[in-house]
Amino acid sequence: MIDLHFWPTPNGYKITMFLEEAALAYRVVPVNIGRGEQFTPEFLAISPNNRMPAIVDHDPSDHGAPISVFESGAILLYLAEKVGRFLPTDVRAKTEAIEWLMWQMGGVGPMFGQAGHFLFYAPEKIAYGVDRYTKEVGRLCGVLDRRLEGRDFVAGEYSIADMALYPWVKLLESYQQKRADFPRVAAWVDRLGARPAVARAMEVGSEHKKPGPLDEEAKKILFGQPPR
Repeated sequence: MIDLHFWPTPNGYKITMFLEEAALAYRVVPVNIGRGEQFTPEFLAISPNNRMPAIVDHDPSDHGAPISVFESGAILLYLAEKVGRFLPTDVRAKTEAIEWLMWQMGGVGPMFGQAGHFLFYAPEKIAYGVDRYTKEVGRLCGVLDRRLEGRDFVAGEYSIADMALYPWVKLLESYQQKRADFPRVAAWVDRLGARPAVARAMEVGSEHKKPGPLDEEAKKILFGQPPR
C-alpha cells in the first residue's frame, strides 16, 4: 500500500496518473495546502520542503521499512523503477524520458506556476509579470508542439514524461494560450485525456475542489507564510 499525501493540483495529479495507470493500491491522505497542513511536523517529516505531493511506500522493493519520497519528479522515477513500467530500459530511450521529465520539473511547472500567480493570485495586476510568464508558457508550448511532431507521446512510448506534463499543459488555455496555435499539443492532450486511467486520476480529490477565488488567508499560506 502507498500513502499519497495529496491535494488536487497539477503536481498532485502527476502521481494519481501513475498510480491509476499502474493499478497500484494507494490511499489518499489529503493535505489542505490552503489551510497550512503542509507545515505540520508530520508532513514535514516526509516532505521537508513543505510541498505536496509526497508518498510513503509501505511495501518497498527491498521489503524493508517504509520509504517516503517527496518531489513529484522523484516520486515518478521511484514508482517507475518499483513497477518496471513507464520508463524505458534502453539507455537512449530512458535518457530521453528523463530529459523531458526534468524539462517539466525545471521549466513547465515553475513557469506555468508563475504565470498562474500573476494572472490569478497576485494582490495587484502587474502587466510585466503577466506578459513575461504568459509568453514563456507560450514558448514552452511551442517546444512541446515541435517535439510531438510525428510522435504520439513525448519520449517514444507513453511514460512518466507524459504524466509529468499533462496536468499542467492541459490547462494551457487558462494561461492565455490557444489550442489552435499548438495543434500537436492539443491532439496529445486529447489523446491522454481519453485514457480511462487518466480520467480516473483527474477525479481524485474532486470533493476538495472549491469554485471561486481563494480567500486572503489561503493566499498567504500558499505563497509561503505558515499559519500563525
